[in-house]
Amino acid sequence: MALKPLHDRVLVRRTESEEKTAGGLIIPDSAKEKPSEGVVVACGAGARKDSGELIEMAVSAGDRIMFGKWSGTEVTVDGEELLMMKESDIMGIIE
Repeated sequence: MALKPLHDRVLVRRTESEEKTAGGLIIPDSAKEKPSEGVVVACGAGARKDSGELIEMAVSAGDRIMFGKWSGTEVTVDGEELLMMKESDIMGIIE
């Protein structure tokens, strides 16, 4: 099953978080926070102005992004957990 976001929404795959601290301590799964970084899997066409003009998306598939801690809605596609969020929830593109 493929999922294509509509309008100004993006589908994001979270990146894995570090398993060790800078000091070398191993962090158990129960203490890990969900990462606020991810890779854009798919994008919608963009938002529309009141006049009907299309506003292009600033991100595209494959971009590494940073987003807010509570951003998006978790969805499961083909057994994989992804996030669906609005483009405005994205704080920046990691270059």
